[in-house]
Amino acid sequence: QVQLVESGGDLVEFGGSLRLSCAASGFNTEHYSIGWFRQAPGKEREGVSCIDPQGADMIYSDSVKGRFTISRDDAKNVVYLQMNNLKGEDTAKYFCATALCAGPIFGYQYWGQGTQVTVSS
Repeated sequence: QVQLVESGGDLVEFGGSLRLSCAASGFNTEHYSIGWFRQAPGKEREGVSCIDPQGADMIYSDSVKGRFTISRDDAKNVVYLQMNNLKGEDTAKYFCATALCAGPIFGYQYWGQGTQVTVSS
């Protein structure tokens, strides 16, 4: 059974940090680009970051550039999103998905159920 499971979401203070994990099972992540997306209530889903299969190219949305870092450990079949200097506007449900890392990040095929990140002021 193919699954992507996100974890690491939490309530954190303004300026704090979190690391999200996206664990894959049922398929090998090393063949896929993986993206992180987020959706806040009443807003459209936004592509936040994406990493290519080799881990050589990473892209970030302007809203998180310089604060978030994506990485992958294919031996563990896990992709991470390190989030630093968190702001209120980062509050959202975060999802990972197999993705196309080009221009707007485009998620397709496999999606996780999401993990909630809430930043308190």
